[in-house]
Formats: sequence, C-alpha cells, structure tokens
Amino acid sequence: MDDVDIASLTAPPTETAAAALAVVRRFSDPAMVGHCLRSWVWANALAAAEKRRFDRELLYVATMLHDLGLTADFDAHEVPFEAAGGSVGLVFAAGAGWSAPRCERVREIIVRHMWAAVDPDADVEGYLLETATSLDVGGADPQRWDAEFLRVVEQHLPRRGFTAHFDARIAQQAVRKPDTRARGLHDAGRVRAGGAVWAKLGASV
Repeated sequence: MDDVDIASLTAPPTETAAAALAVVRRFSDPAMVGHCLRSWVWANALAAAEKRRFDRELLYVATMLHDLGLTADFDAHEVPFEAAGGSVGLVFAAGAGWSAPRCERVREIIVRHMWAAVDPDADVEGYLLETATSLDVGGADPQRWDAEFLRVVEQHLPRRGFTAHFDARIAQQAVRKPDTRARGLHDAGRVRAGGAVWAKLGASV
C-alpha cells in the first residue's frame, strides 16, 4: 500500500478537468486544494468498491470547484457558499463550452455536496462528492474505505491544518448566513469532530 501512485490517483482525466484544478489552485488556500484532491481520491475509491460507474470529468470538475464559495473572490453575501460555488461551477463549465444541461449538472453536484445524503441512483456524482467530502471534513464512515489506504493517501496529501482552516471559514458563514447548512455544520461541531477522527487515523489535522 505504501507504493500508492498519488500522481495517477489525482491526475485530471481531461484538459477541462486540468483547468478546474488550475482554478482551485489559483483561488484557494493550499489546505483547501489538498481537501479537493483527497475528496477526489476518496470518491474514486468508493466508486470502485461499490462498482459504480460515473462521469469522471464531470465529477473531477465539481470536486475541484465545490468549495470556491468559501474563498474571498467568490464568497457571496446572500446565498449559501455551496450555491455560490455551484454558480462558479456553472460559469466555468459554460466557458469550457459544455452544453446547458451539463453545466447545470456541475451546479447541482456542488450544491448537493452539503446535503445530508444524496441518492446514488438519482445522482451518482452528487452521491460520491457528498460522501467523499463528508469523510474528509467530518470523518464520516471511514470504515467504508480501507484504513491503510486512508493513511497512505493522507501521507501523500497531508491535511496541513485543514481542519482549523475549514472550521474558521464555516464559522464565518454560520454567523453571516444563519439560515444555511453551514450553520448546522458549525453548530454540530462536525468539522472539529472530523479532525479528531482523522487524528485517530494518524493524520496531521
């Protein structure tokens, strides 16, 4: 397991996907970039374990862009951060020349990553992103992945203070937008609880 090829695991599947990675690197803190890349790895591993087919380009783009609504450049004052991020994703996809329905799919997937759960039969990409980000942020259901795989991937993509960074961003959202899912995430202490789960797994939270 120590010979995990992290470059292959995180490689963008298309040129458009590579552009999405470039965007998140341009606008996000390195800790958030790592979160996006780990979430992609978790989503892929879960899909393989559950034998689910999905659109790799679509999910990669959504995964890279899903938290841009938390950045200074794209934080919106009147809508939830996941809605702001979804709008960024839609605009990005439109600029890439995607069809209107495909652009809308990016938006949907990003918005739904903050749902409590997504039905995989209705939206497999949304399900994979929601489940993967729930693992990376909140430490949800780590038993669904191989423990050694989680440890080795985290060594290659260390969290670098992600828990504290993300918790601070969510706290800001909770204060400014009390009627959003970010408030529930903050009030439940899920980010800090997730950090504790990852610490038990041997990660540097």
